[in-house]
Order: sequence, then structure tokens, then C-alpha cells
Amino acid sequence: MKIIITCFIYMCGFSALAQTRGQVTVIKNPLIDSLINKRLELSKKVVTPTIKRNGPIVAQVGYRVQIFYGSDRRETFQEQARFKGMYQKLNTYITYREPNYYLRVGDFRTRLEAQRLMNELKPMFPTLFIFREKINAPVLEENYD
Repeated sequence: MKIIITCFIYMCGFSALAQTRGQVTVIKNPLIDSLINKRLELSKKVVTPTIKRNGPIVAQVGYRVQIFYGSDRRETFQEQARFKGMYQKLNTYITYREPNYYLRVGDFRTRLEAQRLMNELKPMFPTLFIFREKINAPVLEENYD
């Protein structure tokens, strides 16, 4: 009797697991198809890169030297003006993270370049740190000597 009940349970289990073919109905907004087509068109376009000679080309990870931080906004801008008076070609960046303003300078590809600037600035700025962050890659100068 146990064998018959066990066989009956197995048969019911197999029939319950058997899958029947059905029909799937997809309901979607027609704008989705137009967005997909636009995306495909944009990916097929060939983009010719434009090279700017006077500005940054790409963003990459590099180094900056932090020359000042403090909670006074006016003092931060004064330090920026003082630095710009000495180094006109280097970019300066002011960021605010509550409660302090941070003044960082330069777009250096290597830590060694940032260290050189830091050594030059030690007598003029007391708190100097090097930070690794996303920079605007400087334009490389072409030398045809």
C-alpha cells in the first residue's frame, strides 16, 4: 500500500512540474522603441575628436597640491590671488566641504611633479599636502628641436 501511495505522489509531482507552452504578451510604451532607435543611431555615428590647443583635453587621475584650507571664504580667495601672482600658468581650484574651503593648485600627471612644486612653495605656504584626484590633463608641449 505504501508503494502505491508513493508512486501516486511521484506521478502527481511529475505532472505538476511539466510545463506547457503558452503565449507571452508584451505591453510597453511605444516611446521605448524610439529611444532604443535613437541610441542605436548615436552609437553608429563616427565622432571625430577635436583637439583643443589652449585648454584641457581629457580628465584623468593625477595630483594636486593643497596650499590652503580654512573656514574663511575671503581669506581663501586672498590666498588664491597671492598664488596666482606668483604662478600665472598653474590652475587653481577652490572646493568647499563644510565647514572648510580648500585651495588646490596644479594638474600634475605624476607625484614627482607635484612634489617639486611643493618644495618650491614650502617657504611661502605653511600647510602643503599632495592629493591624488581627477585632474584636467594639461596640454603637452611639442618640441621639434
